[in-house]
Amino acid sequence: MVSTFRRYFTRHMNALRIAAWSSPAGLQPGPVIVYSNHPAWWDAAVYILAADRFFPSFESYAPIDAAMLKQYGVFGRIGAFGVDLDSPRGAAHFLKTSAEILSSPNRALWITAQGRFGDARERPLALKPGVARLVELAPGCTVLPLAIEYGFWLERGAEAFMAFGQPMRGADLLALSRTERLQHLESALTATLDRLSADVQSRDPARFRAVLEGRAGVGGVYDGWRRLTAILRGRRFDPSHQGRAP
Repeated sequence: MVSTFRRYFTRHMNALRIAAWSSPAGLQPGPVIVYSNHPAWWDAAVYILAADRFFPSFESYAPIDAAMLKQYGVFGRIGAFGVDLDSPRGAAHFLKTSAEILSSPNRALWITAQGRFGDARERPLALKPGVARLVELAPGCTVLPLAIEYGFWLERGAEAFMAFGQPMRGADLLALSRTERLQHLESALTATLDRLSADVQSRDPARFRAVLEGRAGVGGVYDGWRRLTAILRGRRFDPSHQGRAP
């Protein structure tokens, strides 16, 4: 199933890149909670690809809007579970399911903590309070902020960018009140987003490592002409925008 998303991603996007300074290191034994902003529909695909790349030994799960899960049932086969966070009953179901997931040390829970779509530059992030309660379900967990952003650089397809922030111990977060805990989680994610955004704006690929790359070039008649021009000039054809024929 992951291979299906990988093919889909590379067919529609140019690349998934992770900031060079970022890696999900320093995890303590136990379950992991990854919480992120929610800039686009593609976030679900980023979760799947990131989980496969960086957490291969974990079983990954993620809540998804119940109505959306009905529309995209494929997500249910790879760890997504439907929730309705706009009702008390839905919130209770979310916490109950999360507790079951986090009861095992080899599981990861991925949360779009804003609970809605929002621009990556939006401030404040206004995280849902439920993310602050998750550590109460698994004090031995590690909590990781994940920043996600999208942009267009030189190719036809968009670039997806991601960066993990510093890991936090669940037990340390429990020492804070829920209000303080939510503020701390939001500050950590905001700082990670700001640092990632600066790298994205630089448009410098050297600031990133490629997690997955699609097919460069425009395709069709335009790339056909470029390929012919390269052959006539005795050059290797490079489909990327940087390799365009003069």
